[in-house]
Amino acid sequence: MPLRPWSPIAIAECGEPLLPLPPQLLRLEPHPYLALGAPYGSGGSPFRLRQGVIERLLRAEALLQERQPGWRLAIVDAWRPLAVQRFMVQHAIAEECAVRGIDPDQPSPAFEAVVAAVGRFWAPPSEDPATPPPHSTGAAVDLTLACADGAEVAMGSAIDAIGAVSEPDHFQRLAETLPDGEERRLALSWHGHRQLLAQVMGQAGFAQHPNEWWHFSWGDQLWAWRSAQASACYGRWLGD
Repeated sequence: MPLRPWSPIAIAECGEPLLPLPPQLLRLEPHPYLALGAPYGSGGSPFRLRQGVIERLLRAEALLQERQPGWRLAIVDAWRPLAVQRFMVQHAIAEECAVRGIDPDQPSPAFEAVVAAVGRFWAPPSEDPATPPPHSTGAAVDLTLACADGAEVAMGSAIDAIGAVSEPDHFQRLAETLPDGEERRLALSWHGHRQLLAQVMGQAGFAQHPNEWWHFSWGDQLWAWRSAQASACYGRWLGD
């Protein structure tokens, strides 16, 4: 998997702690990667982020509730150790091979196409401290919207879906090709929900992953690249 356009950005690690998410932030459980057996280690919780990221998440939720009273941010995934990143990349490749009917144990152009498709969404589990996967820094969060009763808001695709359907503006582009009717109404509704999430997260200072409607970060290399910052302030978390 190739490195990202933000990989050359320098990291000036600020040493801020990785903290558990406060109880007022909704966690969607069971955690999907823990349920698959991802190796977080003894006591390792994925629901942790850097202190400054948590502060901005709380700000984003307040902004959301000004727009949609009762709605909440719903956290799906946060911090990821390298072992989990490696496990999930391998799982995503195997899963996409199964969908396409490709043997993952046989080298082929079709297999390389799967690796490239997965690589648009899953960062390489790089052990180089200069090129950490965003989630390994404690700066990145995967999240969606939830109604007051905790039910997830329809966003048009599942988190981690491989393909164009996961791009933030996919349903806006699709709606432009559709005649008036239920299909177009649904596409515009899903785009509106994605746009709402992006707006409140952006107002709180987060940068969105260009390929993923659910992925936002603050303080890592991706954020620095999208925000035209000279450096990132969070590198890979090495505290535990």
